[in-house]
Amino acid sequence: MNLKKLFLLIFSLVLIIGGFLAYNFYGKIYKPNTTKEGFLYIPTNSTFQEVENLVRPFLKRVKPFVWVANKKRYSNSIKPGKYFISKGLNNNDLVNLLRSGKQTTVKLSFNNQDTFEKLAGRIAEQIEPDSISLLNTLTDISFITKVGFNNNTALGMYIPNTYEFYWNTSAEAFKSKMLNEYKRFWNTSRLEKAKKLNLSKVEIITLASIVQKETATVSERPMVAQLYLNRLQDKWPLQADPTIIFALKNKLGKDTVIKRVLTKDLEINSPYNTYKTRGLPPGLIAMPDISSIDAVLNPAIHEYYYMCASITSIGKHEFAKTLSQHNKNALKYQIWLNKQGVNR
Repeated sequence: MNLKKLFLLIFSLVLIIGGFLAYNFYGKIYKPNTTKEGFLYIPTNSTFQEVENLVRPFLKRVKPFVWVANKKRYSNSIKPGKYFISKGLNNNDLVNLLRSGKQTTVKLSFNNQDTFEKLAGRIAEQIEPDSISLLNTLTDISFITKVGFNNNTALGMYIPNTYEFYWNTSAEAFKSKMLNEYKRFWNTSRLEKAKKLNLSKVEIITLASIVQKETATVSERPMVAQLYLNRLQDKWPLQADPTIIFALKNKLGKDTVIKRVLTKDLEINSPYNTYKTRGLPPGLIAMPDISSIDAVLNPAIHEYYYMCASITSIGKHEFAKTLSQHNKNALKYQIWLNKQGVNR
């Protein structure tokens, strides 16, 4: 074989080997490798090995991903969070996504959580911090005092709604954002309405918590709110059964089920006994939602001072201007309860 043929042979072999290597490298980098779509959650302070284990269920081949990740020095820039993995991503795009920190936000929501324990548990289901770290952060008395609340009113800083968060938001960052959301909620319009009622933000939320517990019928809440405002303005005791139930639960246990307030219950010694103490209780008895807060700020103007649960429109109330009419309504309700066998 002459030199020319040998050279051509060697050159051809080099081209073939080079092509094979190039194709292999190209495949490692650009060949689709994710087999399904879904969310990948990378905890704070994860190692590369931990990320590899988490991403493994999404991959057709793991070794090419590891190779690309090492070439791009991903282990030096691991960013925690919630990432949406599309089907058919190549390793280059996947590593770039994880390196970028471009997370998918969490639509975090909570409704009427009546204690910080329940609130912390609900939030821990949706973002990275556990319920214990959240509870410790939310109940930090130095923060509570600094922002103008106390132990009786602090739950009022959290307005039930849906908010956008990153999954790896810390407990402290969650609390700070909720304070900002609280300030945003109390816009100029709401503040002006509170001022006209001669009530502070905390007092509005406290009254709203009573309205919240008094009726689950949203359309009725402005009626209930005005009734209590009538009593407050005329310096009557609120005589709100939900505050008695709250006081009883504080005494008997938060999980105690109370379906009926008895006459003897009205004697309970508690600052939340609004049959004995005039004005608003020391703090909210529940976490009111926006409809209850706005019901207080936008009450249905009327002259009713009494209400009793209706036996014809379950879930609603019968309103009365006079005590005699109220007593008739109350008697009907007591008889109905007895027939239903509701003793407590």
